[in-house]
Amino acid sequence: MTPTSLARILASRLLQGLLVVFVVITLVFVISRVTRDPIAYLADIQSTQAEIDALRDRYGLNDSLVVQYGRFLWDTVQLDMGRSLINGRDAMGEVSGRAAKTLQLGGAALLYCLVLGLVTGVIAALYRGRPADWLARLLAVIGQAVPDFWMGLMLIFLFSVGLGWLPTGGSGSLQHMILPVLTMGTFTAAAIMRLTRSGMIDAMGADFVRTARAKGLSERAIVGRHALRHALLPVVTILGIQTGRLIAGALVVETVFAWPGLGRLTIHSIGLGDYPVTQAAVLLIAVSIVLANIIVDLSYRLVDPRIRGGAA
Repeated sequence: MTPTSLARILASRLLQGLLVVFVVITLVFVISRVTRDPIAYLADIQSTQAEIDALRDRYGLNDSLVVQYGRFLWDTVQLDMGRSLINGRDAMGEVSGRAAKTLQLGGAALLYCLVLGLVTGVIAALYRGRPADWLARLLAVIGQAVPDFWMGLMLIFLFSVGLGWLPTGGSGSLQHMILPVLTMGTFTAAAIMRLTRSGMIDAMGADFVRTARAKGLSERAIVGRHALRHALLPVVTILGIQTGRLIAGALVVETVFAWPGLGRLTIHSIGLGDYPVTQAAVLLIAVSIVLANIIVDLSYRLVDPRIRGGAA
């Protein structure tokens, strides 16, 4: 792939990503103003109509949706999402402060699912049809069938309430991360395991593996240098989808485990009708997912020589 074709693909993906972000934040803008009136939370129960009108005027809620939308788009371009309707703090500052916690949890979950998925996938492929393969596939089906919130609750019931080994929620230590990481990463680990197993089975029967054996290479070198590299290609492809799922899935997991991250802040803001913080959180989540998919897409094209620049 030439630098020119890579730049063309990158520009195309960035334009597509901007369109996705634009659609997402537009939907959030409309829904946040149509479904819930934030004045119900801002105004005291004894507030007069004049005080309520003053609050609406202060936050620009008396303007038409078109005017509010235009102001919202202009502020978004400047990364000025306004101030929280609840505590008056800068909305983007509130969101960015929680994003580090979500990134910490998501990064650990991504590492966990990669290690578990790749190792179990390779073992299942090398011992195809044997008990290790059956066990790995059974665990993969369970991991993809169980919802995150239910798994989180069961892990809390078993390891926190029943055995007392781990805290039920919160943050502050490595122990607080174990259950959320297991909950977030198990589904993705199952998907990676199944793809790795399938790719390894195909690779082990390919001509280049037979050629490597004929050259006298050890089985470890054949598996590690040749077959696994070939099997990683579909894994890299799906990582974009799964990385987005890890980011979006943090909304549920952080609520279950009381993890003070971006997901929990988003749910809290939606419940209180704090649309500036909600909009800022959704904007950051959408941008993160789009960037993750662009990086994975470009890395796949760089790793796999069979994909050409003109295939964008």
